[in-house]
Amino acid sequence: MKTYTRITLSLLTILSLSACKNEEITPNRGKVKFETVSISSKLAGRIEKIYVQEGQLVKQGDTLALIDIPEVNAKLIQAEGAITSAQGQLDMAFNGATSEQLSQIDGQLNAAKAQMDFAQESFNRLQNMFQDSLVSQQQFDEVKMKLSMAKAQVSGLQAKRDEVTKGTRFEQIEQAKGQLDRAQGAKQEVLLAADERYVIAPTDMSIETISLEEGELLTPGYALFNGYKTNGVYFRFTIPESRIYDYNVGNTLTIMNPYTKDETQAKIIAIKQLAQYADITSTSPLYELSESIYELKVVPTSDISGQKFFNNATVLIKK
Repeated sequence: MKTYTRITLSLLTILSLSACKNEEITPNRGKVKFETVSISSKLAGRIEKIYVQEGQLVKQGDTLALIDIPEVNAKLIQAEGAITSAQGQLDMAFNGATSEQLSQIDGQLNAAKAQMDFAQESFNRLQNMFQDSLVSQQQFDEVKMKLSMAKAQVSGLQAKRDEVTKGTRFEQIEQAKGQLDRAQGAKQEVLLAADERYVIAPTDMSIETISLEEGELLTPGYALFNGYKTNGVYFRFTIPESRIYDYNVGNTLTIMNPYTKDETQAKIIAIKQLAQYADITSTSPLYELSESIYELKVVPTSDISGQKFFNNATVLIKK
């Protein structure tokens, strides 16, 4: 009888201890997750060199790959040529005409004045002859037209000489400055494109997959590297509708690794409903209602530098 009593007491003790132990852990199980990172290129090119391997940890600013973009060098030469040309135009606008240009204009002006004087003398002679009816109307009109053309040529050359003597107009200088700014902007754009040859890590991360190999063509926007942020760990729990009311955004939780027994203090930052597709209630309205499923996103608030986390590893919530 005593033996049975001892066995019964032992069983009750074990059940009691088991019940106490179960009270520490909720039925909600979650998974370890990491913020994902995808790295692509803005420009198309051929992969010249890859400097990392899958599974490697890299730091922010590390060079991951080198892309060969041959068009960059050609566009850089074009941009530098445009800058040289625009700078020459601006210098010419500031300096005005040279002595050689003035000499050429003076020579053209003197020749035009000589032609005008000759045309004037011819006009005077034919005018008297026309009044005496010695020449026809057509001959007189031709001489008159030549005189008008000679005067117009002299006026144009005189205006050109006045312009180069007084200096370049303000609008021409501003136009030359605009051309220089545009050429310099084009060069800066090419230099920025040259920097895109280097694929740089945007944050501390682990490289999980490399989608292409050296020599293959990389198109703009295509993810060359995929990985996880080193400091981007969080926990994801799926909670049924019947228990979601126990949680609120901002609540603090204690997360435990069931294998290492490490505990982490964490906070709920988001609660959202997971997508729910057709279930039995859509065809059988009288069937018992199914529960909606919600997701908790929980981030650590305590120091986790001494803990080890693996993606999709199981974690538990302590009460």
